[in-house]
Amino acid sequence: MKILGIETSCDETSVAVIEEKNGFLKIVKNLIYSQIKIHQKYGGVVPEVAARRHVEKIIPLITEILKEKNSSASLYFAQNDKIQKPDVIAVTAGPGLATALLVGVETARALAYAWNKPLVAVNHLEGHIYANFLNKKISTISKIFPALCLIISGGHTELILMKNFGKYKLIGQTKDDAVGECFDKVGKILGLPYPGGQQVAKWALQGKRDAIKFPRPMLETSDFNFSFSGLKTAVLYHWQKVPQQSKNDDSIIANICASFEQAAIDVIIAKTLRAAQKYQVKTLLTGGGVAANQELQNQLQKLFKKSAPQITFWPIPKNFCGDNAAMIAAAGLFNAKNKKFTDWKKIKINSEWELI
Repeated sequence: MKILGIETSCDETSVAVIEEKNGFLKIVKNLIYSQIKIHQKYGGVVPEVAARRHVEKIIPLITEILKEKNSSASLYFAQNDKIQKPDVIAVTAGPGLATALLVGVETARALAYAWNKPLVAVNHLEGHIYANFLNKKISTISKIFPALCLIISGGHTELILMKNFGKYKLIGQTKDDAVGECFDKVGKILGLPYPGGQQVAKWALQGKRDAIKFPRPMLETSDFNFSFSGLKTAVLYHWQKVPQQSKNDDSIIANICASFEQAAIDVIIAKTLRAAQKYQVKTLLTGGGVAANQELQNQLQKLFKKSAPQITFWPIPKNFCGDNAAMIAAAGLFNAKNKKFTDWKKIKINSEWELI
């Protein structure tokens, strides 16, 4: 079974083809067009600009990924034999930016109708979970349950108990800012280039993690929820006290970034460990853009190896953390196996679609 995945929830236009082959969930091809440079001058993603770029790029990318080698095939001819049509089409229907989501969903709808192929509407967060399964053996994937999924991105910070494919329970989430949003805002406070979160992580590599004692919000609470707005505010207040002549001092910026990052990591890994132990999970999964943070991955792995060696931690490859269509196709494949299709006439976007 070959699945075409389409992802346009924010500022990446991505299409991918995956297939189930020889017992593996194999990526055939995964193309991503990033708009980071376009949005840099605005200091953040502009929804209308993002949607216009999706419109420009989506058809050329799909044509490129599906056409036969050395072919000049075009999607505009639905019966073109030089297009290698998929068995199923999977598309992100939410959550995300409404105008951006609409481009992907309407494209998928048109292709499903033109090619008479089944359509799967995929939740973006479910895609981040299934990114862990790419290029893995399916028989191995089926043995991971129950699993704890830590989803950390610009829009979400959630701990999700995964009992089986498609069976989820939300056990913790942020009460205010998502951790990725907090990273980005700290980057903006410090005057770092967009995207601020990635810049903060880079500067943190050069700093001392114990240089500044920032708060660890909700670290000691018995639940598994998070809060990062207070941490962001603490960084702001600290920065305001730095003398103007010292604000270009690399060591000061690096120490702030490292100390902030460590405060956020301390809360995330402590809550994740306690949740994993309480629910007696077999496996820990991570997903979302912030999961690409190598320091976070290293500290999670070290903590679980020491305090919960019975739990298998699956470090996610960095290139699967950000938004990509391969993860959407992966979620689409497992949904297709369970006959969870969506009528092309009825598919709708939901910019606030909750997984649970």
